[in-house]
Amino acid sequence: MKISCKEASGICDKSQYKEASWLDIIKLRIHLSYCKVCRAYSKKNSELTSLCDRAGLTMLSDDDKKKMKRDLEDKI
Repeated sequence: MKISCKEASGICDKSQYKEASWLDIIKLRIHLSYCKVCRAYSKKNSELTSLCDRAGLTMLSDDDKKKMKRDLEDKI
């Protein structure tokens, strides 16, 4: 049940976007209980997500991304 810091940071990132499974979240919580570095990373990650939410930042839609890619390719 023990995970590496690398795996913990990946789960932390997934959990911020509600993509982590319940088992992954349990593994992360266990890891955070003894790893000070990952606890700090998780806290900073949560703060960043909160700031983005408050700022109303959104991601581009898939169509917008494709259009942007086509526009860039046309200019190259």
